[in-house]
Order: sequence, then structure tokens, then C-alpha cells
Amino acid sequence: MMNPTSLLYPDAFLSPLAIDAAVQRALDEDLGRAGDITSLATIPEATRAQAILVARQPGVIAGLPLALVTLQRLSPDIEVRAHVRDAARVARGQQVLTISGPARAILTAERTALNFVGRLSGVATLTADYVARTEGTTMRICCTRKTTPGLRALEKYAVRCGGGFNHRFGLDDAILIKDNHIAVAGGVRAVLERARSHAGHLVKIEIEVDTLAQLREVLDSGLADAVLLDNMDLATLREAVRLNEGRLELEASGGVTLDSIAAIAATGVDYASAGALTHSAPNFDCALDIEM
Repeated sequence: MMNPTSLLYPDAFLSPLAIDAAVQRALDEDLGRAGDITSLATIPEATRAQAILVARQPGVIAGLPLALVTLQRLSPDIEVRAHVRDAARVARGQQVLTISGPARAILTAERTALNFVGRLSGVATLTADYVARTEGTTMRICCTRKTTPGLRALEKYAVRCGGGFNHRFGLDDAILIKDNHIAVAGGVRAVLERARSHAGHLVKIEIEVDTLAQLREVLDSGLADAVLLDNMDLATLREAVRLNEGRLELEASGGVTLDSIAAIAATGVDYASAGALTHSAPNFDCALDIEM
């Protein structure tokens, strides 16, 4: 039986526990209490079938380990041959997986498997489009926490498959001070002093600023590791890079789109974060074609 980890993008970790949990939730949702009553009613138990998972558009594939686990959960007798693995670029019409085994199980798994591949390949493909527009610069494209509830680990993995990088996975792995934190805590220096006194030696502190005056205050404090430049136009981003003089990592955020990303990268910022990578990625068109 094929091991799902053999289909993972080798440069991006996705926990087998996250895969198993996501597949279980999805199958519970689809099978309900009575299972696939259509397949049970129309397909004799002994019927076998072969199916091909096909890409119907060009792009970057992600989610194949989840499709495989979905199929294996429905029947241990299903055999899968992978023609590519996650993070591969595929052409329209390219075969991705060949699946053979009990027809009932294949038909029952079909939609759940396609949902995983379609969603995650959509994220990977959109991320790759962003990355392509920054070629020749050192800026990194990052995702945000604007992910589908319950699918964050999967979607952030798909961003990596597309050549992007991950921002925070949650509220617990870095300190990111936003405008509301600054307002409640009493100002830039006050909030940074409180954050620095609380942070462990391995925890980075990033703070969001809206103006160059706030950026100067952050730089003068010497208490931050990175600055998020929120909704700044290109001229202001360039001035922020000049003022920073390489001291802190600079991240552009807000208004980061496919149309604007190349110009943002040219300003010299280190990172750009785009919620669109996960909250607005179109579904990747793929299908499961039965070959009897």
C-alpha cells in the first residue's frame, strides 16, 4: 500500500496527524449515518473499477496525500499509482493518479478526494503566480491567518507547495502587535516594552505601523525584530526601506494583489503577506474519470 508521505512536497512539512484528522472530518461529513446510499443501491459489491485523477487546467498540484488517505480509508484494497507528487507543475489534461479497486469505494471517495486536491492545488497555484511576479528580487511571499477554519495546516502547506512562505500558524508562535494592541496598551513604545519584557528569547516581536512617524518610533526603541508596514503606498514603502537601513525585517501588508506584487517587491521590503493566497484562491479544476 502506498505511503501518503511519499506524495508530500519534501521541502514542506505536513503532519500525518493533520492529514488523518482532516480526512476523518471530511468523510464523517459526507458519509453521515447511512453511507453512500447511491453506490450501495446501484453498484454490486464485487464490481471493480479503474479511475484517473486528471488535471483540467495547468497549475501546481497539492493535496495528493489527503486524496490517497481518503481512498485508503474507504477500502484497503484500493491501489493507487501516482504520476506526480505535491508541488509538481502539471499541464491541462495531465494524469495525476491512477486508482483501481472496489468501485463502490472509489465512487464514495471521489468528491472528498477531489475537494482536497481542488482546494489545496488552488492555493498552491495562486501562490506560484504571486511568486513568479517577484522573480529577480529577494522578497518572500507569505500567507496569513486568513485561512479556512480547521484547514490552516493544510492551506499553509499548500502555500509552501506553491513556493511561498508561512507567516504565523497561530497566536502562539510569535508576537504580532497590531494597531488595536497599540491603542489599548498606550502607544508604540509602551506596547513594545511590555512585549519585550514578556517574550522568551526565541520569540520574535513584530509590530504593525501605519505611518513613517510610527516606524521611526519603533526604530528608535530598538525593541522590535520586524515591522509590518500596513497599507502603505509604493513611495512610502521605499522611504520606509531607506529609513530602516537594514536594521529590521520589513513586511508589506494590505493591498497586496497579483497586480501590485511586482511593484511592492521592487521597493526592497523583505516580505509581503497576502491573505488572498488562502481566502481567495480559486478552486483548481480536476476530475476523476472512470475507465472500466
